[in-house]
Amino acid sequence: MSYNGGAAAAAAAIAKATKASGVLVSVSPDDFMKIIQRADRPVVVMARGGFMLRKYRYLTSYKGLAFVTLSESVLYFSGGIELIAAQKIWIPN
Repeated sequence: MSYNGGAAAAAAAIAKATKASGVLVSVSPDDFMKIIQRADRPVVVMARGGFMLRKYRYLTSYKGLAFVTLSESVLYFSGGIELIAAQKIWIPN
């Protein structure tokens, strides 16, 4: 996992864009993986959460949109991805 300044800036940019536009695109874990494969140098933010059942939330940006997915299991990515571990990903209702 990477915690360098560039990755943190990218995560902040995703959060800022989402807050400004209010748009999050929710997709299945399979579709999320397809989006990651299309992206050049993707940054993925991951957080584990949930009350009774622990689930994994993932967030990435692609072509100006923020994509999120919820998975019951860990998603495994190929090399070349910057993965940022977060304490929480809050998704507005």
